[in-house]
Amino acid sequence: MRIPCPLCGERDRREFYYLGDAVALDRPDPDAGDRAWNEYLHNRVNPAGRTRDLWQHSSGCGAWLIVERDTLTHEVFTAELARDRQGDKQ
Repeated sequence: MRIPCPLCGERDRREFYYLGDAVALDRPDPDAGDRAWNEYLHNRVNPAGRTRDLWQHSSGCGAWLIVERDTLTHEVFTAELARDRQGDKQ
């Protein structure tokens, strides 16, 4: 699988470290309550097919990326810097 790092260009996936579902970026507000935090911390969907994941370019620039890919075919559709996505949220 090849991942297109926005800073370094297309690289082999062995340069990246998988960090899990990109839903981790959607943290509840600190005062959201126990139910919201329990859902966020403990319940994850593990779909087969198209997903949005966090990857770190560990042996490259170090950037955290949101990679949209297919878990069945390993086709990568998009990769964006996680910091750009975080900026849009605030």
